[in-house]
Amino acid sequence: MAEKTTGLSADERAAVKQRAAELRAEEKAGKTREAGEQAVREAIAALPDDDRVLAEGIDRIVSEVAPHLVRKTWYGFPSYADANGKIVVFFKPASKFASRYATLGFEESAKLDDGELWVTSFAVLAITEQTEPIIADHIRKAAG
Repeated sequence: MAEKTTGLSADERAAVKQRAAELRAEEKAGKTREAGEQAVREAIAALPDDDRVLAEGIDRIVSEVAPHLVRKTWYGFPSYADANGKIVVFFKPASKFASRYATLGFEESAKLDDGELWVTSFAVLAITEQTEPIIADHIRKAAG
């Protein structure tokens, strides 16, 4: 029998508070590309080493294959939005919720639809010669 939960975990509550703070900061600074880039740089810099290396790699790949996406944080995650402000791609660090692996995720605005089944996220342990082209291909497709 499943245990009843009493609501959000402490980590989830912190993420919701962080998102609210992000929205307030966006309003205050304006929704500019520069403000988003600064927020993502700060979010990446604050990560533990393993997550930071992955986030820097994802950020570099997005810059190369989808430079039109706008950087912004989303629940504290380095994220990348389309021209309408909708998140397309995000990087969820393993340290965020004490997960076993980091996640490269794609939101509904990502253009990855492929029939009745398609990928919406990947566990990411390393960016290597083998994984980088796969990551780049999915980000390129997602960004349209």
